[in-house]
Amino acid sequence: MLRRFLSGAGLLLRGFGFWGRRPGVMLLGLIPAAIVFVIVLAVLVALGIQLPAIVEWATPFAERWDAFWTASLRIAIAAVTFAGAVLLAAVTFTAVTLAVGDPFYERIWRAVEIELGGDVPDRGAGFWRAAADAAALIALGVVAALGVALVGFVPLVGAVVAPVLGVVLSGWLLARELTARAFDARGITAADRKAVLRGQGARMLGFGVATQLCFMVPLGAVAAMPAAVAGSTMLARGALDAAAAANLAPSPSSPS
Repeated sequence: MLRRFLSGAGLLLRGFGFWGRRPGVMLLGLIPAAIVFVIVLAVLVALGIQLPAIVEWATPFAERWDAFWTASLRIAIAAVTFAGAVLLAAVTFTAVTLAVGDPFYERIWRAVEIELGGDVPDRGAGFWRAAADAAALIALGVVAALGVALVGFVPLVGAVVAPVLGVVLSGWLLARELTARAFDARGITAADRKAVLRGQGARMLGFGVATQLCFMVPLGAVAAMPAAVAGSTMLARGALDAAAAANLAPSPSSPS
């Protein structure tokens, strides 16, 4: 389990290694990531500035409490809210960046696919499929952020567990979205994708958590995005090859 988790995290490092082989293609992946990052960061900064006032407005009942308990409650609510916002921001960043930058990331995906060898689809799933996947990912991100917020209100452990859970959930969602391109390009349905990824959970989580941790570093999201696309392609191809070896891979169909 741990070995598979670390193997998944290592795929992100292999994705960074792709800079040395195809720097021109990878450089293009920075453009949409930088644009979306600035927008998402601006929203998070605005939320951070307004959060104390929002929390105070939402907890008028605490005014009658002892000052210590009032401050403790409001700090806990602010921390949990911001943790949920960061989770949603990471998911939104990935979803929007992949949709907006689809032509750039398709070039990275194709370059990795060709390097790995084997049958490579003629084209990716296209912009509209990327946009639909982005909308679905954002919806899942909202649900996950609400779940993290609720966990954060658990007495004593919530403030510690919520951020960790946020990293794990967002990492899983990131891995799920980033690996989708290789499957969509082959016309593999969501149900068949589950069969292909069966037994790959630890590697998916390791890759996703490593990616999410990079995203949490200042400007890390911009720098890591091309590597994440490259690494996720390697992850998806590894799963497809393993499924084919076990005679579990579905027959690809033409993407709609």
